Amino acid sequence: MSITADLIRGHTDTIILAALLREDSYGYRINRTLCDLTDGRYELKEATLYTAFKRLEEAGYIRSYWGDEATGARRRYYAITAEGREAYRRMMREWQEASCLIEKLIRFGNEDGVNSLGTQSI
Repeated sequence: MSITADLIRGHTDTIILAALLREDSYGYRINRTLCDLTDGRYELKEATLYTAFKRLEEAGYIRSYWGDEATGARRRYYAITAEGREAYRRMMREWQEASCLIEKLIRFGNEDGVNSLGTQSI
């Protein structure tokens, strides 16, 4: 089963910033990490990823630089900025608030924790 893109689409920037909190990275590696973390259930389309990089760089949340690879193709790396770290914290607060609201809305009228399929909700 794959994760629906509609469910995650509004959180692409947060996901990318989260990946860059750990270390500077480049597009392919970030995408492979996302795929690995989700056991192959989520992967960004290349156009989505690079559009997000451009948007985040223009906002001052990330900066890019060329890597110094000894072998293989030269890669453009991305690094999170101080503004990006603050934006990430803000986005996480917004996600937590939205997550709580959605949880309340989808459980409304269903206090016993059983979903519409008759199985126990998490």
